[in-house]
Amino acid sequence: MRSATIERKTNETEIKVSVDLDGSGKAAIATGVGFFDHMLDQIARHAMIDLTVAAKGDLHVDDHHTVEDVGIALGQAIRQALGDRRGITRYADVHLPMDEALTRVAVDVSGRPFLVFRAAFPSPKIGTFDTELVEEFFRALAFNAGLTLHVETLYGGNSHHIAESCFKGVARALKAAFARDPRLGDAVPSTKGSL
Repeated sequence: MRSATIERKTNETEIKVSVDLDGSGKAAIATGVGFFDHMLDQIARHAMIDLTVAAKGDLHVDDHHTVEDVGIALGQAIRQALGDRRGITRYADVHLPMDEALTRVAVDVSGRPFLVFRAAFPSPKIGTFDTELVEEFFRALAFNAGLTLHVETLYGGNSHHIAESCFKGVARALKAAFARDPRLGDAVPSTKGSL
């Protein structure tokens, strides 16, 4: 079973995340940040992972700590669920259109964390959600899951569409990269013999 549960508690947040990488896209998300809940639901559905997130954070300050710490916990859960990464496809890329917005995502489930994020949001907020937190979430996710992740919105005019194309694009790329390659069997997809 490629599944894991991570609990993270700090003075700013209390978070529990469970993932099943071989799920069916079921989600139970409650972070107190409405737009973020919607985006996490998109990750579950489009990556075809079962995802449960329960988060309590210092939202009276702002959403930053909650969003970043959920990214940390989700990344740690994914890393644990992947184990030694035997048999996975490892690399994937996708172009994800969302109305007028188009985002390109490429991922290497390498164990070497890196993020390149290039998306310009026309507005600083989507409802009450700070658009700068999209990059913060993906940085926390990539660095804690051990992903080399490139996300670039090629064009778009609506901040909601741009953000959603980023989340859905990452989800679709992760779905493909996490998939088992039947030709690999139990081998690690690296000439080094480990990831």
